[in-house]
Amino acid sequence: MSQNHTLMGFVHRQRRGAELFLLLLALAVGIGAYAAVGLGMEGTIPADIVGYGGWLTALIVVAHVAVRIFAPYADPVLLPLVAALNGLGLAVIHRLDLDNTAQCVDNDTFARQQLIWMTLGVVLFVATLGLLRDHRLLQRLTYTTGLAAIVLLLLPMFPIIGNTVNGAKIWISVGPFSFQPGEVAKVLLVIAFAGYLVLHRDALALAGRRVLFIDLPRGRDLGPILGMWAVSMFILVFQRDLGSSLLFFGIFLIMLYVATERPGWLVVGTALFAAGAFAGWQAFGHVQNRVNIWLDPMAYYDQTPGSGQLVEGLFGMGWGGLIGRGFGEGAPCRIPYAESDFIVPAIGEELGLTAVLAVILCYGLIVERALRIALISRDGFGKLMAVGLGSIFALQVFVVVGGVTGLIPLTGLTTPFLSYGGSSLVANWVVIALLLRISDQARRPAPRLSEADSDTGSDSESTQVVKLR
Repeated sequence: MSQNHTLMGFVHRQRRGAELFLLLLALAVGIGAYAAVGLGMEGTIPADIVGYGGWLTALIVVAHVAVRIFAPYADPVLLPLVAALNGLGLAVIHRLDLDNTAQCVDNDTFARQQLIWMTLGVVLFVATLGLLRDHRLLQRLTYTTGLAAIVLLLLPMFPIIGNTVNGAKIWISVGPFSFQPGEVAKVLLVIAFAGYLVLHRDALALAGRRVLFIDLPRGRDLGPILGMWAVSMFILVFQRDLGSSLLFFGIFLIMLYVATERPGWLVVGTALFAAGAFAGWQAFGHVQNRVNIWLDPMAYYDQTPGSGQLVEGLFGMGWGGLIGRGFGEGAPCRIPYAESDFIVPAIGEELGLTAVLAVILCYGLIVERALRIALISRDGFGKLMAVGLGSIFALQVFVVVGGVTGLIPLTGLTTPFLSYGGSSLVANWVVIALLLRISDQARRPAPRLSEADSDTGSDSESTQVVKLR
């Protein structure tokens, strides 16, 4: 250990043993919840508990080994948190599958498909850690990733592959497969934003006119935020997706504020989005319907489109109370799309407010670890990228939980790692891999100076005489 590190009292440790212990607890949550579903629904432990538990354990072990090999100094808490959330989500989706099959409503086994998507997510997680040895290489792709993100956002608008689901045109279909390109676009946009802001943050940080103790940005610097505002309004108007519009613009606004440390950008960004949302509410019926349902959900219970989904979710959470009804004792199947958009009310009904708070705490810890990674990162690009990736989870969970509890108008985002959805699950596993890569670079001990360099640097009294001829 170097002398500087001794004086600072900081020891670089890999902490993979702590990660393994936390992963064992996460597996206990996932496999235990799966067994509890069988006991609650059928009165016996599921017959495939060994196969399911073995598959889930193998995936988590593979991810853990990949971290040990490719990112040994990475944060030890992120992977266990993700494993616990993913395992709980699989159990809840399996519980909904059993209910739907018993009532002959839907014979699709969403839990099995979700486990396959998790397998693909872990494969990409390992590939990201193995192939990307230094996150700073992504800074070279700033404009390439930005262009690719815009192309992905435009793909659902194409007439052949574009597909509308529940009123939102954010899907593409190729044969039997469907995909939500916005989930990949959000990761690419974070990379593009981080690279752009690292280069231009000094200019963007310059103060303009001062209004009410706040320095507003200069008019000539409003181009980036106006461009991102236009993209978010495009998503709101043409793709009819309020949640993604808020997510993309919110990520850019947070990263812009962190890069410049100017509250004026928050004022300008909030004013722009509020103006756009108000114009959308005035001009488009689907936005008015969302707001009306939010203001008075009971008045639209029997209408189409109406508030039946929201009201059933609120009833379920109210019935669940503090500790829930228990697996098999509730009726979450009454909630449309409970396995995807409304999985939080399904958890609240059968596991209670306690479980919902535990889930929110897990997300809060993920965001906290992302911000901690940003604080200790040694380069500006890594700092901004970690903030942007953490903002994805913060905004997405706020929008989802706020929507299903009636805090804000309902949107169509999925709950990360819990909800059914291959696009979201795979993209979020890649996000965690990127955070671990930045964390490994930040927590890794700095390279030591060679003995020759040390001797040269320490011999400050010696001088060299150079003869001029």
